Amino acid sequence: MIANLIDHTLLKPDAREQEIINLIEEAKQYKFASVCINPYWVPLAAEKLQGSDVKVCTVIGFPLGSTTTAVKVFEAEEAIQKGAQEIDMVINIGLLKAGEDAKVEADIKAVADATHGNKALLKVIIETCLLTEDEKIRACQAAVKAGADFVKTSTGFSIGGATVEDVALMRKIVGEACGVKASGGVRNKTDLDQMVAAGANRIGASSGVKIMQGLTAETSY
Repeated sequence: MIANLIDHTLLKPDAREQEIINLIEEAKQYKFASVCINPYWVPLAAEKLQGSDVKVCTVIGFPLGSTTTAVKVFEAEEAIQKGAQEIDMVINIGLLKAGEDAKVEADIKAVADATHGNKALLKVIIETCLLTEDEKIRACQAAVKAGADFVKTSTGFSIGGATVEDVALMRKIVGEACGVKASGGVRNKTDLDQMVAAGANRIGASSGVKIMQGLTAETSY
């Protein structure tokens, strides 16, 4: 089912409570995999989604990834305590570019340990639009070694989003060791199909409702 591939996403800094509530209600209606929201809104989402199969997902070290490891761990643990079930963290991109792969891996592992210790799931955002192919490969390898559940293409707040080529590369590198989440610029069913064909098994999108309505229109003929 397409809906359970989608993290229904609203990360705009100016999002208001009613917009978050609307997002949650849409996620319940369409049975999306999760709502992906900023940490402040986690308690609200956890309350509104109680008894639902829709998960609460939030972002950590977002969107730049350059907070300290201790802060990322604290953010993750607090979010989980308040009801988050999935954590999307941003890697330290500068460390990766400097060739400090062991430090990148350690940063991810600390959050993975905290997340898994609290029975939550970890997705690692590598921000592909800022990386060379070699850096994308090394980022994926670090995430796998650190125990991530998913690697994710993008925050949606940088200079580009997911591409089919990046998703295919990420899937090639991680194999079956973890999932691949395509996020950033997935706006319709065609985009989604291309990402899934390339190897994505989770999609981050603010256009989830549009995608599902497009499916309904297709089946009405």
